[in-house]
Amino acid sequence: MTGNLTIRIEKSIAAISPQSWSRLSGASKEADPLGTSSVPYNPFLSHAFLSALEESGSATAKTGWHGQHLLLEDDKGKLIGAVPGYLKSHSQGEYVFDHGWADAFERAGGRYYPKLQCAVPFTPATGPRLLVASGFDREMVQTTLAEGLQEVTRQLGISSAHVTFVPDDEVIAFEEAEYLHRTDKQFHFINDGYADHDAFLETLASRKRKALKKERRAALENGITIDWLTGKDLTEDIWNQFYTFYMDTGGRKWGRPYLTRAFYSLIGERMADDILLVMAKREGRYVAGAINFIGGDALYGRHWGCIEDHPFLHFEVCYHQAIDYALAHGLKRVEAGAQGEHKLARGYLPVTTHSMHYIAHPGLRSAIADYLKREREDVEYMNEYLSEHSPFRKGERQEQD
Repeated sequence: MTGNLTIRIEKSIAAISPQSWSRLSGASKEADPLGTSSVPYNPFLSHAFLSALEESGSATAKTGWHGQHLLLEDDKGKLIGAVPGYLKSHSQGEYVFDHGWADAFERAGGRYYPKLQCAVPFTPATGPRLLVASGFDREMVQTTLAEGLQEVTRQLGISSAHVTFVPDDEVIAFEEAEYLHRTDKQFHFINDGYADHDAFLETLASRKRKALKKERRAALENGITIDWLTGKDLTEDIWNQFYTFYMDTGGRKWGRPYLTRAFYSLIGERMADDILLVMAKREGRYVAGAINFIGGDALYGRHWGCIEDHPFLHFEVCYHQAIDYALAHGLKRVEAGAQGEHKLARGYLPVTTHSMHYIAHPGLRSAIADYLKREREDVEYMNEYLSEHSPFRKGERQEQD
């Protein structure tokens, strides 16, 4: 208990009312229909997306993602805060790598797994983690949730709690609760009010601009055309074709793709207007595609796949077309997923990402804290270095967080 507030754990998003969940920060369009909130809609935090992961068999106890969603309720049972969380028996599908920590702790006689992972499964996209219902004291609820995660970790007797891809404005709540702070980098395109893709290209150095124009022409040389599919365009036949692409790439990168075919049908039913498929067609059939999710102020690129290899097609479908869509629809940025220095040449600049970690064992905590101090310095140096080598003309380069 915290005053008249109660923290409890719910093991399934499906057991939580969609209406209650929709009032949480960033979790729905309805909570902020005018787009004036400081926490824009994040499709990955929607009840539709999270429940589809569970119901499709993609994120379940069987796959090592056992739901442990922390809920903060008032004395009438009203949901006023939440943290999506999972008990993990491994460190796969997280994109913030702690395998070394686990190995070191277990070699020293400790038990690292299970651990508590607070994140959106398989989704390296920054978004709210300390979710607060509209009309409540944001700072108080965030503090209570951050401390509540620590208490749950202690009560479960597990090694740690990890909160990944945390937005800048939540970092302080975790730091005040003495979580360890980890940083990394991603590459985002920032819309600086460009009228179209050509206007963006004009801000680049001449040599870089010419190279990208040539690359885009080359990607379509083999009679390839590009379609944007969303809403009612997302039929089961389209999902069948896209899933073939996903399985090809996922099988080569991870060995076993994380998402089931049923997941795509569920998101197609529940949130089709929040999805953009960029599909490449040749000789009357689709040969490649990328799935993106449309947020309140950003386009989030996720998976890509193909059944034919064509020079530069990956860059066109995943990066250039995403910029085109963001500019056409007034979105502030494109987040193109984890890692990838090759994105820099295409106008995606380095941005610092954050994760917060509560480590219960004092010895392990001390060792990790020392490591993270040095890692943060390295990340800061690398981001500064990469920014200095961006394709923008001097004076045109955008400042990043």
